[in-house]
Amino acid sequence: MKNKVKLKKVSDVVAEVLIEEKVSHVFAISGGASLHLIHSLADNKNIQYICNHNEQACAMAADGYSRVSGKTGVAVTTSGPGATNLITGICCSYYDSIPSLFITGQVSTMRMKGDTGVRQIGFQETPIVDIAEEITKYAYTIVDPEEIKYQLQKALHIAKSGRPGPVLIDIPDDLQRQLVDPLKLKNFQAPAAQEIPHLKKSLQDTIDSIMNSKRPILIAGWGVHLSDTEAELLKFAESFNIPIALTWGAADLIPFDHDLYVGTFGTHGNRHANFAVQNADLIISLGSRLDTKSTGSPVNTFAREAKKIMIDIDINELNKFQYFDLKFDQLIHCDLKDFFNNISKLEPSKDISNNLEWLKQINKWKHQFISFDDTKGIATTQVNPYNFVDSISNNLKGNEQIFIDTGCSIAWFMQSLRVKDKVRVFHDFNNTAMGWALPAAIGGYYASLKHQSPIIAIVGDGSFMMTSYELATVMHHNIPIKIFIMNNQGYSMIQQTQDQWLDSNYHASSEEGGLSFPNYKKLASTYNIKYFELNSEKDFSLIDEIMNDGNPLICNVCIDKDFRVIPQVKFGKPNEDMGPLLPREMFKESMIIEPIS
Repeated sequence: MKNKVKLKKVSDVVAEVLIEEKVSHVFAISGGASLHLIHSLADNKNIQYICNHNEQACAMAADGYSRVSGKTGVAVTTSGPGATNLITGICCSYYDSIPSLFITGQVSTMRMKGDTGVRQIGFQETPIVDIAEEITKYAYTIVDPEEIKYQLQKALHIAKSGRPGPVLIDIPDDLQRQLVDPLKLKNFQAPAAQEIPHLKKSLQDTIDSIMNSKRPILIAGWGVHLSDTEAELLKFAESFNIPIALTWGAADLIPFDHDLYVGTFGTHGNRHANFAVQNADLIISLGSRLDTKSTGSPVNTFAREAKKIMIDIDINELNKFQYFDLKFDQLIHCDLKDFFNNISKLEPSKDISNNLEWLKQINKWKHQFISFDDTKGIATTQVNPYNFVDSISNNLKGNEQIFIDTGCSIAWFMQSLRVKDKVRVFHDFNNTAMGWALPAAIGGYYASLKHQSPIIAIVGDGSFMMTSYELATVMHHNIPIKIFIMNNQGYSMIQQTQDQWLDSNYHASSEEGGLSFPNYKKLASTYNIKYFELNSEKDFSLIDEIMNDGNPLICNVCIDKDFRVIPQVKFGKPNEDMGPLLPREMFKESMIIEPIS
């Protein structure tokens, strides 16, 4: 007599597929349409769910988990508002190409509106698949319980293939609890990889361009991390002695003291790095989509006299520049893994001394502009944020995971953080959602449990208010996150824009403009979290104690409300002409190419 096949609940199959994907933690909030999913996770000892306090935080935690681990981050929520609350976090993953899976419960199939024409039949019924289509790579509602394994595997493959990104699977409540025969469940078979035509010739042209250049620059972006080609990029740069300018997404790519390290460039980058990029005669962009923060505006002022080569996995990113009148000499459509694997076979020997004068020029700009952009010497009654970043840099051991929120916080850190080897810096670089850093740091903690990397969250006071409720999650699990609140009593980055264009009227960006903030010491006490406060730079002696503390903590960094990001490119100026503007004679003498103004 044959053994009877043991049937499985669909929600149990979901948990098993996630475990096969090596997902260790899922970020979840319960609801009527997600209970079976959560109970199946709870009943399986090989996976753990973490409760957040808003679905937005679930999505951001899943996003942070993926950025740190390289695995797929997963969030599970209920239908209706539970699903729609995911949207901001999904956008963080979509615009930064983060592989993440969002599983939403849905009303039972018998309560779905179908083609009735009404807005809703089932309680909290919401067409989340239709809503999320524009910000996911794949979104699908399960209609047959026996397709659950196939659709999950398909979604997980799509999330990590090509240009990565988020996917969403919507599962009706009645299908979650149906029993299925595991032997009848179909597996998804990934299509075979296709060979890239004409790649060898394109790469030979790239080598020839390098050989003929005198002022080359490699631009490295977040895609280097996504493709896991950090070592290959550095080897490539060193083989030709080409300096590397970094986007924010790659600010941690090489140590700050490496000979080829230039710094971060762009509208909120380093002045000397912008001079290097703008005066280059060859630009090779690797893993950066070259957004307007990188190119400046107008876009066609970017590296305008350089030969430009761009390598990207997304053909649309390569083709977009024709709409901005920016000419590229080579557009190579391929994954960076394929690029480096193939170009390494073509690398000829080159006399790297050809670039020594160029490296000296970049170093000269760096020292020349230090005195002009003396941010660390700005007088302040409280904490100079640039000096604070300097102190944090001095206290890094070399294995920290740093999550930075948007606004002035990310700009201050990207301009002056001295990244050591193996320090990782994370930000939702393209969506830049206020409040991302704290829940993302929670996700990052669970992604790095085996490595026990110290977790640091840098948040502006405005950003902190967006997700401060996640202190409850930190408290519940005793997560040792060091939370530094960059407290300038408002939205300083917005105020800087209001300084430039709106006569310094701080509507909706300051206390007098309508904002209020809590007592952070009392807030920390409410959540039983240790509290520190830096009122002036005399208190920097506490930073060593803070960095060595193994408990969750909040450090309130008190910053003058009128402290701004310096330097910064004002809209309409090319990247080399940052504000505060250099004296015109000094500016013209420092430029190699013809200046615009």
